Amino acid sequence: MIMASMNALTWINEKLYEWLGEKNAADTLSQSVPNNVTSEMGLALMDVADVIRPYPQVIEYLQNGKDDLEGLITVEGGQQALTAIHHYLEKYGMRCPGEIDLTRTRWSENPAALIPVILTNIKNFEPNASTLKFEQRRQEALDKEQEILARLRQLPDGEEKASETKKRIDLIRNYAGYREYPKYGMVSRYFVYKQAILKEAEQLVHKNVIQEKEDVFYLAFEELKEVIRSNQLDEQLIIKRKDDYKRYEKLTPPRVITSDGEIIAGEYRRENLPAEAIAGLAVSSGVIEGRARVILDMGEANLEEGDILVTSFTDPSWTPLFVSIKGLVTEVGGLMTHGAVIAREYGIPAVVAVENATTLIKDGQRIRVHGTEGYIEILS
Repeated sequence: MIMASMNALTWINEKLYEWLGEKNAADTLSQSVPNNVTSEMGLALMDVADVIRPYPQVIEYLQNGKDDLEGLITVEGGQQALTAIHHYLEKYGMRCPGEIDLTRTRWSENPAALIPVILTNIKNFEPNASTLKFEQRRQEALDKEQEILARLRQLPDGEEKASETKKRIDLIRNYAGYREYPKYGMVSRYFVYKQAILKEAEQLVHKNVIQEKEDVFYLAFEELKEVIRSNQLDEQLIIKRKDDYKRYEKLTPPRVITSDGEIIAGEYRRENLPAEAIAGLAVSSGVIEGRARVILDMGEANLEEGDILVTSFTDPSWTPLFVSIKGLVTEVGGLMTHGAVIAREYGIPAVVAVENATTLIKDGQRIRVHGTEGYIEILS
């Protein structure tokens, strides 16, 4: 049913354009679908901000950059703040940037990584904003549904067209949110695996087999099993792999590579674009103007409501930032990648697969994002 709901997106856009001349209607219909564990994660952090907002001493403590969250217990409201943060981590603490990489630091391992986003939410929103935002977008989707069905009924064979469209809308509204659960489940298991591996690694450090417990991340799983069995490891192997990793980090992968290793290059068609436009892939409709914030590290985000996020790529860990932005531009992505899906659900115009976006667009510039047509204009 998840795949059927994704196919329904394409069907609705194609048929409504054919029947009504309506472009990207499915984007609005995708807003605030229920049971999306990723979009709920962004809204839930707004609720954490609601708990903290009434306590100036807690806000001051967090603004001073103190990573020891347990120290909050010493200030008024600190216990309430800690309880809210820990409750959030119980459900989402296994997530982090680059989360399919087992070695990445999880939010549960470093809760301070969430502080910049919490402070941004306190600054940008009034209390109960998460519920208001969700309900506003949900109502927009329902209004759009009623408008489309009413227009279809006025056409020849209108009742049939409306009935078929209604089925597709229901597929989107009822099942699209579940698309995020497989990734959520996978990452939840990864955190369990990581904890088990690090427990073994601690024993290896204790036995002086390895220098640091994180050294085990440079071993294949079968190699790790053998090291645990034999309590022996060639230290030069770890040193070499660390050096290799640093070198690989500097490489720039091709934009498209097939399973056979073929590298495919190409360019966007520009016939209908303004001369100075930056082309990309349209994934969430609408046009928005605002200040570009070029952010490569989620932990360094300092957003004002109405900013446009420009970054290399996003994954589910970036979702809490999406509640503050009004537009999205990424260098990597497609119609069904994370940024596109959450942008549609949050009602954010988005253009992805924009080559060199983070260098062509400068932080602080005013830009216009054409999420329907798939390009960006630099205004100043």
